Amino acid sequence: MTRFPAEWEQQSAVLIAWPHHTGDFCNRLESVEQSYLFIAHTVSHYQGLIIVCKDQAHQDHIQAMLGENPVIEFVQADVNDIWVRDTAFLTVEKDGAKVLLNFKFNGWGEKYPHDDDNALNHKLLKSQLFQGESNVDIDFILEGGSVESDGISTIMTTKQCLLNPNRNKGLSQAQIEQVLQQHFGATRVLWVDQPNLSGDDTDAHIDTLARFCSADTIAYTSCGDTQDPHYASLKNMEAQLQAFRTPSGEPYRLVALPMPKPIFDEEGQRLPANYANFLIINGAVLVPVYEDANDDVALQRLADCFPAHKIIATPCRPLVHQYGSLHCMTMQFPVVDGAGV
Repeated sequence: MTRFPAEWEQQSAVLIAWPHHTGDFCNRLESVEQSYLFIAHTVSHYQGLIIVCKDQAHQDHIQAMLGENPVIEFVQADVNDIWVRDTAFLTVEKDGAKVLLNFKFNGWGEKYPHDDDNALNHKLLKSQLFQGESNVDIDFILEGGSVESDGISTIMTTKQCLLNPNRNKGLSQAQIEQVLQQHFGATRVLWVDQPNLSGDDTDAHIDTLARFCSADTIAYTSCGDTQDPHYASLKNMEAQLQAFRTPSGEPYRLVALPMPKPIFDEEGQRLPANYANFLIINGAVLVPVYEDANDDVALQRLADCFPAHKIIATPCRPLVHQYGSLHCMTMQFPVVDGAGV
């Protein structure tokens, strides 16, 4: 029996890849590193943290900022991008044991160079941290940000991403569902038909749009401004979520998360700032905030979803300048049978 653990289950560690001066964040590295420092300190307060860094000089730089911390481990490896949500292993429980799934990564549909990102998991396996871990390579293109699990039997995703011919061309929706069922143990797939947020170059990852907070609760991106270009499509998505049913046939408890006011880059492109891109860790939920009045609204609504967790406002405004946010830059490793990373 195979199961894809939900994000709120017990975790051993979170993985991040630290930006550097030759990467995409080179023009705003100082502000981005401040966000990374906050996230690193916060996560490592609750559980283990694994940092992918470029080389020894990069590791020394990071350690100088973070100081001594026994729960932080480093792995030196080249990456094309820091968005490890989409490149790092996805962890499943199979017959009571942990298995790391290594899906193929093609730069979000051949949009960007991706050879180092696609090779990241094999590099992780060579590190002492991951040695001996059960793992499997899967000949299927899939990013972690494109799938949400309720921890039991349901996967939620978007048609715009998984059915896009720039990922697994030639496969039908039924064939793609079969892959999800085979590798995640899912018996149901909830397909959301929703275009991407402005500035999102992932073809509408579900982790920017709708997230399981429990097996019967979904928090989702909403828009109350009728003049906003997202208004109509997000209303349509809301109606789809209202029509979804739990395995027992009940409607989901739905929690609307407002959008922050539009944030634009230097070229005038709107960036995909949203609150659905939160990260659940042991005992806390890190919520991206953007120096916006709706930050407090999102924090309170998510506090209602996670009454046993501490809700932590996490500065992410610099991150959206590379079209992602908090969840996109992290990957958690659940505890399965109490063993391993």
